[in-house]
Amino acid sequence: MKDNNTNYLNNPLIHKDRRLANADSDWVRSFDCTHMRPLIICRGPIRKEAMDVFEEMGINHYGILLSEKDSITYQSALAPELRKLTNPAHIHRVPDYTGADKEERAQRIQQIVNIAKNNGYNAIFAGYGFMSEDAEMVEGMEQAGLNFIGPCSFTQKSAGMKDQAKRTALETGVSVTPGVNNATSLALFDKYGKDGLEQCAKDNNLDVDFAACKDDEEKALALLAASYDAGIDIIVAADIGAALQVEAKRMLAEKPNNRFRLKAIAGGGGKGQRILQSANSYAGETLEEKVEKAAAKVPSLVLECLIELKTNGVGDNKNVLIEMNIDTTRHQEIQVVGNGEWCMTMGGRDCSLQMHEQKLLEVSVTEEELKDAIKVAEAAGKTAEAEQLQRDLLILEKMEHEGAIFGEAVKLDSVGTFECIVDGESHYFMEMNTRIQVEHRVTELCYKLKFTNPHNSDEYFIAESLVEVMVLIATHGTKLPKPERILRSKASVEARMNATNQALQPHAGGIIENWSNPIDGEIRDDQGISMHNPDTDVFMKYHLAGAYDSNIALLLTIGDDRTNTYQRMAEVLRVTELRGKDLATNLEFHYGLVNWFLGNNINARPTTRFIVPYLTAVGLLKKEANNLDVNYAYQQVCAQLLGNCGSDEEKSALQAVLARKQLMLTRPLEQLLAEPHLLAGWLSVNQPAYSMEGGKLSWKQNPVRILAETYHFLNMDYCESKPAAEMIWDHDHEILQQAIAFYDVLEEKLGTNNYGQLVELLAGNAPEGMTTEQWHGVQAAHAGYQAGSEILSLLAYIGYRTEFFELYVNEDLSINIPDRLTDETLQKAMAKVLVPPPVAKSDEILAPTGGMFYSCEAPGMPAFVEAGSHFNAGDPLYIIEVMKMFNKVIAPFSGTIDKVLVDLDGTIIKKGQPIFKITPDEVVVVETDEEIQARRKAETDDFLSQLTLTDA
Repeated sequence: MKDNNTNYLNNPLIHKDRRLANADSDWVRSFDCTHMRPLIICRGPIRKEAMDVFEEMGINHYGILLSEKDSITYQSALAPELRKLTNPAHIHRVPDYTGADKEERAQRIQQIVNIAKNNGYNAIFAGYGFMSEDAEMVEGMEQAGLNFIGPCSFTQKSAGMKDQAKRTALETGVSVTPGVNNATSLALFDKYGKDGLEQCAKDNNLDVDFAACKDDEEKALALLAASYDAGIDIIVAADIGAALQVEAKRMLAEKPNNRFRLKAIAGGGGKGQRILQSANSYAGETLEEKVEKAAAKVPSLVLECLIELKTNGVGDNKNVLIEMNIDTTRHQEIQVVGNGEWCMTMGGRDCSLQMHEQKLLEVSVTEEELKDAIKVAEAAGKTAEAEQLQRDLLILEKMEHEGAIFGEAVKLDSVGTFECIVDGESHYFMEMNTRIQVEHRVTELCYKLKFTNPHNSDEYFIAESLVEVMVLIATHGTKLPKPERILRSKASVEARMNATNQALQPHAGGIIENWSNPIDGEIRDDQGISMHNPDTDVFMKYHLAGAYDSNIALLLTIGDDRTNTYQRMAEVLRVTELRGKDLATNLEFHYGLVNWFLGNNINARPTTRFIVPYLTAVGLLKKEANNLDVNYAYQQVCAQLLGNCGSDEEKSALQAVLARKQLMLTRPLEQLLAEPHLLAGWLSVNQPAYSMEGGKLSWKQNPVRILAETYHFLNMDYCESKPAAEMIWDHDHEILQQAIAFYDVLEEKLGTNNYGQLVELLAGNAPEGMTTEQWHGVQAAHAGYQAGSEILSLLAYIGYRTEFFELYVNEDLSINIPDRLTDETLQKAMAKVLVPPPVAKSDEILAPTGGMFYSCEAPGMPAFVEAGSHFNAGDPLYIIEVMKMFNKVIAPFSGTIDKVLVDLDGTIIKKGQPIFKITPDEVVVVETDEEIQARRKAETDDFLSQLTLTDA
């Protein structure tokens, strides 16, 4: 079968022969894993990766678990891995992976155990997400005699639960984020008193050894643990919310300008977390009044955290942490590997580029790359940059040291991630993910592990895949010697290709109808979606169900330094063609973002709050672009140029030139104005080409060359096999190539490639060796090639007019974010500019995206609205579950509900589907087509009137 999607495609660093059974050494052969028969109970790219790695290791007896929820929305949304795994005996199905509540989760665990036992599997691989960090599930597998390929239940309990992890961190001297991690204990004390814990145990028939506890906190924890085991609630979510509300008031009063984060202890990947806004963000005469308003949100936020994780059932551990949210933080994490005795690290990853707690672009952090970057910065005289890079190196060393200590303390016997936040010169431990991470490939592309016989250094084997390492540890445990990490590449970067719209909001349900093949140097993990039909070599369509998460693929590149790595990623994104029906992805966003860093400073240190202001800046570009009519602007530029002609003959010749060049100049402009993320990237990488002073735009580089590079930037290079609509047209290509050839010769003749100097020389007399007549011909050719290129100035002027360039990297690598881009009102408005809401009748409210409808906060609670309810702008109307997140849909205006059009909670809804019939308080005025056209012409005239064009 032709496989255009092998996880290791075109990656020269990865070797496929992992069969230790074929080694010459008895010692190496002793670590063979071919007897493992794993059942894969995860989904997404990691499932396909595990399948590939297992086969490379010689593990051929494996199966996969499918959830019916994978195709609950669209029956054709089958797991693409089935295109490879065609043996039905190795494909098993369950209703969903985890169950809706604690009782159903227990049933699902037993169901998975039965599937494994009845089908000859001896191991479980849970990858990332779902059940990979479920200590109860892991314990159930262990008790059933199944080998869990991942951290054991002891580690899961010690490190996987956020409250216990923080206690362990404090005990081992690891720096932690300031906050409260014992909300359940505090709620217990509030409800029963410290002296009433034993009576509580008696009343509920709970057997607790209070005498073995050293203090009240341990007594509370022991009592709570007994209640979880018994499946009863001695405290409920409301008790925890009340206890945390008290703590929040104290914390808000102490730090009124700080936001705080609520985190359910079993959360991960952004689920089960909510932000509590600062006290000073509320109106009030006194601080006490502001604190009360802010803290009033705590109980409902606690409930949201628990509901999103489905841990609000009877007997669930409902502990929720509250921590100081360091808004200037960078999110960094350390890859940790251990076998229960030894523990080591494999460098770091910067995951600060994220939104809604979902990571977008992740880049490696290695000692080798940082040391090189420091030398480069010092050689260039960039003192502040070198100092920041040196601080980053020291922080990395500290985090790796603490990560190894913590991993050893929790007896990590697989791979895990030591997650930290970095604030200035300080770092704080957040949590340990007791599983492999989505972004683990970023690490394994930088380092591999060499396992050497302690008694004979000539005997060794090398593991390049972290999935392989997980299998080795699960199979051979403490027999494995502590490995040596070996450098593979100094830098790597991963872009998460997600099903999201231009504003990065989840967009479920599209059909991928075509996906270009990976190019050299591209590493693509996409679940098998890119696999072609083995008989026809044709791409097979794939329907994105979106029941679980928005990820379509992981794209990775490597390099000798971060710049090289980002350049390769930009090239991958430039040529990737991903098309389909009702398909929205963040491909253009990634291309724009990567080019923003290439155009500003690749070593920039963004915080986790960078993306939303960046999107707001892109939205402002789009808002201005929407107001411009490119063809009308070109006509006006032509009219101005023709008005300057001295004779009818000259005017006629120029008119012919301008008419012939119109589409060559306007086609790429129209595409850039239609795609704001592409425009953002173009403006960023082309900053050296222009400048603006006093309203005058000056070109520092030849606009003809900029035009040619723009066609390349947009992947519109001339190619005979491409459809005409997707490339520069042949006659335009011919003109452009003639122009470039002309300037190549002219620059060599005049001895300069500086465009400003070239223009000055062209305005003067003929150079030596050229007649006046020849020189006039050169000047005429220059005028003809440049004619009409003034329209390109429109792009740069949009950047200046929207103050896009005020978002820049400082000398110390921090990013200057203008205050206006942090305004929430503007942020929301620009999100709507990037993705206008579905066109609705004035008496309807439509679904903004596909997903699952819920009328209320949680089962048993009243609906947000019902027929007859009046709502105000900003009120919650319903919840839509899409891509594993619960999103409250807020009313965009005030009105009254006439009829609810969705009857049942859990109903699948589609984008644009009417949800309510309403009567708005105010009549919505819709702009006519004629009014839109008139407005665009007026705005375009305003642009042109303020823009003074000049050559250099």
